[in-house]
Amino acid sequence: MFSSLSSKVLKNLCNYKNVFPDVRGSGILITLGHINTRFSRKLSLSSPVLVRTLRYLGQPTSQTHPHLVRPGEVTAGIQQEEFRRRRGQLMSAVKEHHGKQSRHVVIIVSSPVKYMAVDVPYPFRQDPNFLYLSGFKEPNSVLVLESCPGDSPTNHRATLLVPERNPERELWDGPRSGTDGALQLTGVDQTLKIDDLGRFLVQFRTQDWTVWFDHLKPVHRQLCEQIKTSLLQPRTLESKAPTQQVSRFVQQLRLVKSYSEVALMKKASDITAQAFTEAMRFSFPGVSEAQLQGKLDYECRMDGADMLAYPPVVAGGNRANTLHYISNNQVINDGELVLVDAGCEYHGYVCDITRTWPISGKFTEPQRQLYEAVLSIQKTCLNLCRPEISLDHIYTVMLNLIGMKLKDLGIVRDKEGHELTQPGRYCPHHISHYLGMDVHDTPDMSRSSKLAGIYVKEDDQSAPPEFRGIGIRIEDDVLITDGDPQILTRNCPKEVHEIEQLMA
Repeated sequence: MFSSLSSKVLKNLCNYKNVFPDVRGSGILITLGHINTRFSRKLSLSSPVLVRTLRYLGQPTSQTHPHLVRPGEVTAGIQQEEFRRRRGQLMSAVKEHHGKQSRHVVIIVSSPVKYMAVDVPYPFRQDPNFLYLSGFKEPNSVLVLESCPGDSPTNHRATLLVPERNPERELWDGPRSGTDGALQLTGVDQTLKIDDLGRFLVQFRTQDWTVWFDHLKPVHRQLCEQIKTSLLQPRTLESKAPTQQVSRFVQQLRLVKSYSEVALMKKASDITAQAFTEAMRFSFPGVSEAQLQGKLDYECRMDGADMLAYPPVVAGGNRANTLHYISNNQVINDGELVLVDAGCEYHGYVCDITRTWPISGKFTEPQRQLYEAVLSIQKTCLNLCRPEISLDHIYTVMLNLIGMKLKDLGIVRDKEGHELTQPGRYCPHHISHYLGMDVHDTPDMSRSSKLAGIYVKEDDQSAPPEFRGIGIRIEDDVLITDGDPQILTRNCPKEVHEIEQLMA
């Protein structure tokens, strides 16, 4: 009986492709592991059961997290090929800028683990440039792209240096991908241990290499110092070619979203819009700002978000006049408005919505007048969001419209209206910022998603008493294309009748 059982097991092992899916294209995520023969009263000894053992990497994969990641994806929603294309586009951009005849090496560093206290880490969040080019979510890693000879400007060799597997550390911190897992997960050309970084970079010391590395703004101070010691300082001492900053080239690529990125951002917008809807329904006089924050966080996570994208603003009453109020520790009283600026992060892409609503469910007349003024201005600005219209022009339009609306409401005098063509006390922020992997994405570029707001402080003696202490902001996420602008957050209520009906 045992011989018969063993022969059947061996036969199945020889044909293991029929038992284990062929995962060579997406990573060595399934190992043969332990082949167990289990018996039950319903199974004869001649019926072996083969049990496959999954190897967990340092991030979700299609094998270990099929509810999040599909086959061929490095991160949820983004395929290996898209990451490879991004790296090629970056190499093409630096060659075009600095000379196609030169040899180029680009060095991108991951984020480190950061700690809030001894042995208590903050939730890890990868550097967006590193994540954009590699899809690799583990800390203490480096991506090196070196140009290769050939006619195509995108030709390059990608090397990912990662922490090696360490059973003792993995016992505490969870699995690591290691060089083998990272290689097949990400689709780079080769992987090395991060301990080999210095030895690997020595080859790029010579004068014929142009090094692209953001050493002036180090993401990971320890790794950056190691790179400077092994590569940059010898070059400087020997008067070699200068080092170039690469971040702005990566940010230029990140500005234009792929279809995959738009789909992720649309999902983040839908999740956040639904969370806002539920928060409005949940509102009542006497609710605390902290409770509303908790409601938003709960609804986002229950719908599949990873986390809130940033500390939310939940500002009741006059606290809405503090633009980035994040204490969120007061009670919202009957008759007050609450301004909420929040968004979720969904598989590495974020949403940013601001809505203002009456905590009682009904706008007072002054609140409604000011709110509809802001909403009208925002709609006008949204319709101007087209490639041929500059953001500076839209910003000027917004300020002029605010001046007109404030005069109509009697908040400013006729002779003061012209002063609002410059940033003023009633709207101190710009009209826009980019959005993507970060809430204030690509900071070295010009800005994009649109907001409009009017803020009248409680102690503003120049404003009519009924408008004092009211701060209103309405913010949507906009995809600017060749056609009409697409409002990704259009499902979030913002009309007066929508909000009041929802809260009735």
